[in-house]
Amino acid sequence: MSKNAKIAVGGVGVGLILLIWLPWWVSFLIVVGVPAVAYLALDSSQRRRLRRVARKELGR
Repeated sequence: MSKNAKIAVGGVGVGLILLIWLPWWVSFLIVVGVPAVAYLALDSSQRRRLRRVARKELGR
């Protein structure tokens, strides 16, 4: 199993645990909020690089 697949499986597991222990809206805020805060924590050059890499992966 690749590294990315292991991370995805772990994320799904954590998500299911959160849904069981917390109300659905708290789980939703965590799922949406953590990546948003991580993106906002990047400086402008890192954001540009991330957007450029994402575009290349999409084939643009």
